[in-house]
This record gives sequence, C-alpha cells and structure tokens, in this order.
Amino acid sequence: MNAFSPHCTGRCLSLWKYKIRTLNTHLSAQKWLGGALCGSRGLLENIQSIHLNQAVHFSSKKERIDMSEYSTEYIRNFSIIAHVDHGKSTLADRLLEITGCIPKASSNKQVLDKLQVERERGITVKAQTASLFYTYEGKKYLLNLIDTPGHVDFSYEVSRSLSACQGVILVVDANEGIQAQTVANFYLAFEAQLSIIPVINKIDLKNANPERVEKQLEKMFDIPACDCVRISAKYGTNVESVLQEVVKRLPPPRIEKNSPLKALLFDSNFDHYRGVVANIALFGGEVSKGNKIVAAHSGKSYEVNEVGILTPGELPVDKLYPGQVGYLVAGMKEVQEAQIGDTLYMYKQPVEPLPGFKAAKPMVFAGMFPVDQSEYSNLKSALEKLTLNDSSVSVTRDSSAALGAGWRLGFLGLLHMEVFNQRLEQEYNASVIMTSPTVPYKAVLTSPKLIKEYGAEEITIVNPCEFPDKTLVSEYLEPMILGTIISPDEYFGKIMSLCQSRRAEHKSFVYIDEHRIMVKYLFPLNEVVVDFYDNLKSLSSGYASFDYEDAGYQTADLIRMDILLNGRSVEELVTIVHREKAYSVGKAICERLQESIPRQLFEIAVQAAIGSKIIARETIKAYRKNVLAKCYGGDITRKMKLLKRQAEGKKKMRKIGNVEVPKDTFINVLKRQPDK
Repeated sequence: MNAFSPHCTGRCLSLWKYKIRTLNTHLSAQKWLGGALCGSRGLLENIQSIHLNQAVHFSSKKERIDMSEYSTEYIRNFSIIAHVDHGKSTLADRLLEITGCIPKASSNKQVLDKLQVERERGITVKAQTASLFYTYEGKKYLLNLIDTPGHVDFSYEVSRSLSACQGVILVVDANEGIQAQTVANFYLAFEAQLSIIPVINKIDLKNANPERVEKQLEKMFDIPACDCVRISAKYGTNVESVLQEVVKRLPPPRIEKNSPLKALLFDSNFDHYRGVVANIALFGGEVSKGNKIVAAHSGKSYEVNEVGILTPGELPVDKLYPGQVGYLVAGMKEVQEAQIGDTLYMYKQPVEPLPGFKAAKPMVFAGMFPVDQSEYSNLKSALEKLTLNDSSVSVTRDSSAALGAGWRLGFLGLLHMEVFNQRLEQEYNASVIMTSPTVPYKAVLTSPKLIKEYGAEEITIVNPCEFPDKTLVSEYLEPMILGTIISPDEYFGKIMSLCQSRRAEHKSFVYIDEHRIMVKYLFPLNEVVVDFYDNLKSLSSGYASFDYEDAGYQTADLIRMDILLNGRSVEELVTIVHREKAYSVGKAICERLQESIPRQLFEIAVQAAIGSKIIARETIKAYRKNVLAKCYGGDITRKMKLLKRQAEGKKKMRKIGNVEVPKDTFINVLKRQPDK
C-alpha cells in the first residue's frame, strides 16, 4: 500500500479517494460486461499503477525552490508601465508563458488581473507581482515583475510599485503613440532614477507606425530609436527579446551586504484564514519561517508563519534572500497592523527604517452610508479590509440626519471611487449609498472664536455642509491641477473651447510630431473631476488623452448652494460652486433631480438656493385623480367644490408627506453639468 500512497495533504487525499471510487465503479461495470479486469488483486494493481503517477504529479507541485541559487547579481526587479490599453497585461501574459509560469493557451488573457472589476472593465486597478525564472546564456536569472495600472486615478499604485524596482518597461502603442499617462509614468520612473526600456507594442496592427513613435520618444524623452524594442504582445512576436534586454540593461538590486533583515512592505491583502499577506522587497538580510520580526511603525513583533514567492500564484519557499521580492504571512490579524511603506526587521536587531512612501493625497471626497443602519458593523469590517488592499483611500467617520452613521472617504479620482464602490459590492456583498463627490476646499478664518475652535487660521473643508459663511472668512481657496492633454491637432479648437468653459488657464503648447499636440492648462479641480474626461473623449472622437498633477490652491469666489425639496434642505445634496457658474449648476441639478425622484400624490418643488435666494426651480407634478369624471352637465359650482376639496387634500399631504430620494441620485446628480 505504501507504494501508491498519495502526497499527504487534505486536497490530494480527497482526490485520491475520489479516483479510487471512480475506478472501482468503472471496473465493476467492466466486470459485469465481461471485461478482462476482475478480482481484488487486479483492482489493486490498477489502482497502484494509476496513483503512483498521481502521487508524483501532486508532490512535484509542492517542491520547494531553493532561492539561495539566485544571488543578487542574477536578480532583476522591474515594472511594466504604460497608458491605459497599451498592452501591459498582454505583455505580462506572454512573459509568464515564455518563462513557464503558466502554460501556453489562448485563454491566457489578463492573467495577473485577478479582480472581477478588472476583468469587467478591461483595465488594471491593482498592481500585481510575479516571479519569473529565465535562463540566458547558460545562467539562471530571477526576474521579479510588477504589472501596474495605467489610469491616472491609480498613479499611486505605480509610484509604490516603482519603489521595489530597479528598472521599468515603458510600453507605447505603435498606433496611438505617446499619450498623457505615458508622459506621467516616464517622469515617475525618471525621478526615481530607474533604468527605462522602451517597448513599442502592437506592431501587428494595420495602422501601426513604429517609426513615428520612435521619433516621438526621441523628441519627448531623448530616447534613441535604436534602444526601442518592437513587439506584438498579442502574437508573441519578438517578446523574448524584452526579457533579454531586461537581463542586459537593468542593474541588480542595491542591497546592504552583511546587514540584518531590512524589508519594505510595499503592498498587502487580507486573507480570511491567515490574516494579512504582506508583499515585501528585501533590501538586506534574510527571512524564513519561524523568524521573529518587528514592524517599525507599530513596534509590534510577530512570528513568521510562511514566506514565499508569487509565480503568479503563491509558492512557499524555505527562505528569502537579499534583493528578492516575495510575500510573508506573520499572523497580523488586524488590518491596521500592516502599514504600506513600513519597514520589517529582525527582533532585537533594529535597523534604520526605509523612507517608505509619500502619503497619497485624496482629490475627491464622498460620503458613504449603509443602506440599512443594522449593516453598519459589517460595512465597517469590509471597509477596513478593503482599505488594507487599497491604502490610497482615506477614511473618516461622518453622520447625516437623513442617512445615519457613515464615513467620508477620500479618493484619487472619480474612477477610483466607482471601482472602490464596485469592489465593496462584489467582494464583500455590501450595499451602500454614496453621496455626490466634492473636492477639498480651504478657508482663511477671521473669527477669533473659530480660529480657537479649529486650532488654525486656515482650515480644509471636505464636507460642503461645514462650509463657513463669508462673514467669518477673509478668502476661500480651491484646489488647482496642471492638466496635460495630448490630441491630434485637428481637435485643438474644440478642446480649447472646452477648457475655457471650465475656467482653465492656458500654460503651454507643443507639437510632439507632425500631427499631434501636447497642451497644458491650469484647471480648478472641481471643474475636471466629474465629467470633463467624458466630454474630452467625445469632442476628440476618443483620440485625446488626459493626465493631471496637483498644483496647489488658488483664491476663488466660492459660495454654498443648498438643494431644497418642498422647502427642506437636503444635506447630502449641498454643493460648493463658483459664483459665475451657480445658476447653470443649480439648474442642472434641479433638472436631474426632477428626472430621478419618482412622482408622489402631492407636488414636489425642487429648488436651488444661495442663502435665502432661490436661483433655480423645477416642479415634480403630483399624481392626480380625475374627480370630475362622474360629473355631467354644466354644474360649475359642484365641479369647483370637488376641485377645491382635492387641492386642500394635496396641500395637507404635502405638509406631512416624505419625499424618497433614490440612492443612486446622490452620486449621479452632478453628472450632467453643462459646459457653458
């Protein structure tokens, strides 16, 4: 019996028992049909021959890799960066196939995009790590790859991933050429002093023009055309040369020799059974199962339960060595214990903490409330676990008279907010109400009482309901961004009109080739955050791309606008607008609410007000019964009496009636602002 005993794991044992039952049933059927196999000895021999092979198969899956074979000079850590939809994930799939991490199959699409929201939207929102084993000129190399997002809202993921790398692959579409996020990602890598390998992808397309893209790269980034690698990630054309260039061009990781453990925690996620799974990059020392480590931020100590690498699935190893990238499980049960950017070191061997990461600066704020207050605790737990996986989200407690207890969350952009909300629903089955997004404003106070209350003369306002009155402040400040737009020159006139309608200030203009331009504008963030990108894509037939960076604060003439339903202010719909655009924004919100709020048995007045002044109004007509249907002839007195009685009933109902606002209205109410 020992000869065919399977690998002693629960999963293998279950498979072994299932195979025996299946084979037993099959052989019994053969016996009744006059098959050749019969008797217990024949059955045992057949089971033995089959499960001997199965045992080898399963045990080979569990073979541990000796990571000591890969010294520092044979390690390369790199990221793939690019604009949205330029082929990062497809290139990562081909690299995984070439190095044998996954079998070659037509179904290999977005292998590293593990989230449901990523596959539904076709974009990468979460950086993913994979270790590749590659032999070049007879030498074995360990290549640690990080696939990064391409949308501007997830640039924090990119900057965080670059901290664990020594080089990047900059992917550019051979058809579309340099886009706005290409420029932003290049300068992120350039400022981090990383080696850059330019790769021109999609050369198989009919309209591909790699020569034009090479000229763009040379003009914009001073990259010689001879350094560019032309590939087709979809068909695998020339992809292996990318791995060869990674080995030749990128430097090995810089480590501190003979130093104790110093590991950077650059990402993490939460496992319901094991707790926090931390992704680490070792800048010195070694770590293995059983070691006692300390987190520099919290000072808490932990015993390491498991270390391993991602290939791209988790593969446990005995030990991780300097310069390597992998994962670590150390029994961290609370999500607050794993701080992104923290330094891990060996117990009683303290080291100087690594610089970590610059804190993400939220650009958009929105209130989040449970649909039912009884779900508050479950939603709180889901929020904590999801923010562990997405550390760029800021969370503060909030409450509303209409919606109850909740939180005010800060996001890097509107897409980031939508993806976060979608992940809550998909991964934690949480149903929430999101309020309309706002941006953080500032106010310079003049009232000594308020200055004493807030402890500062300048305060930041993330909730429009807390916007102070003009009599209490000397000036208001609104956040500004420096926006970069790259587009074919034929759309420049329309784009310029769009930018001017958003109170933008022109800064620079340059041709990146014969037909494409790069223009920079200084925008108020509030004018861009909701629907600017959609309008830009519409005006340019989808060819324009947009990226932005923080540009500080600027004085502005801001006012608070209240939305009234039957004379009652709705806190969740309060907005802060520029005085010039107050009427157009108020009119748009009232029209949107008129479409969204269902009709009642009484009339509903939807009003936009600045202080006590009504600047816009829409009316939602009441359902009305035809009380004159049974009246015949010309009895005017009777008809007027019936109509008067009906009007009195409607008036009374309006006083005591409640208006129910659909939950999606709170987030969609600002999505139809006019451009003029």
